[in-house]
Amino acid sequence: MSGATNGAGDGAGDGADDHADDHADDHEVTAATIAAVDAFNEAFNRHDVDAIMARMTDDATFESTSPPAGERHEGAAAVRAAWEAFFAASPTAHFEAEETIATGDRCVIRWIYTWTDDTDHEQQLHGVDVLRVRDGKVAEKLAYVKG
Repeated sequence: MSGATNGAGDGAGDGADDHADDHADDHEVTAATIAAVDAFNEAFNRHDVDAIMARMTDDATFESTSPPAGERHEGAAAVRAAWEAFFAASPTAHFEAEETIATGDRCVIRWIYTWTDDTDHEQQLHGVDVLRVRDGKVAEKLAYVKG
């Protein structure tokens, strides 16, 4: 029999234990990222700007979907002002995550955004958010839409 292995290793000086620890750490970071994004989205659906900001870093970046190319808001004051203006203009805003894909500190969410327009008709928009989480808070939220 040759000295080849199946890649699993026996842990004796081959780094297998280190790799297992790294893999467990990756899962923990990913789980923490998903938890931070879920908490952010729950605050969004409550239209609770204070809770949203408590779930974002002080130096957060938010890129909105405003046509034609979106608007970039940097820092807590600018991001807060963007959320306040958004909810004032769209008091029935609701975000539904269709799919969440996360790895490490990054998360992508495919979503449907619904709101009621000025004629009292429900509207919807499909899009994607690309997020980065740092220290349990959303540090970057980049939003993109279809259409």
